[in-house]
Amino acid sequence: MTRSEATPLQRQLAGAAPARPTALDAFALARRAFLKGCRIDMGVLARELGVNRATLYRWVGSRDKLLVEVIWYLMRRTADRVIAEDDGPPGGRAARIVESLLHAVIGNRGMQQFIESEGELALRLLTTKASDYQARLVGLAHGLITDDLERGCLRTDVPADDLAFAVVRIMESHVYIGLITGERPDPERATRVVRALLPPAPPAP
Repeated sequence: MTRSEATPLQRQLAGAAPARPTALDAFALARRAFLKGCRIDMGVLARELGVNRATLYRWVGSRDKLLVEVIWYLMRRTADRVIAEDDGPPGGRAARIVESLLHAVIGNRGMQQFIESEGELALRLLTTKASDYQARLVGLAHGLITDDLERGCLRTDVPADDLAFAVVRIMESHVYIGLITGERPDPERATRVVRALLPPAPPAP
């Protein structure tokens, strides 16, 4: 996405000096609503901000784009915290972080309410090329995997690109398992598969 194609919200989230700080205000209000398990309603947001809907849509692009930015922000912030707090052995680091992310997503009230109330939209926005959310998540997984590979902490013959995509698809299948099979999400089931895909390298002799 070029700078000219980005919405004002995306430019402000990227650190550009905001011409109108209210795009970030809209983002903050939407994020709080999401975390409470409330539906993000553009009309309500516009009224709370004291602007018309046209202005709000100009700032954030669309409700779908706003949802993606809110959910990615929460995922990225959680990932940063988990990575910073990880104090386990070098081997298995990527698998541990993915496990922690799965627990965080499945246990997040706002995310589960979004899946329950707008499941088809959640699947379309977060698991397909309808948005760049999945690509961002694959990029996050790829960074974890390549870091482990470079440090000699991961044993695999599978290319990092393929591994990253497979790990994300496993995460998705378990986060959205209620929509797919009606079962309750169980992060431990996904973790067992992820650990098998990302086995730690044996200690050096």
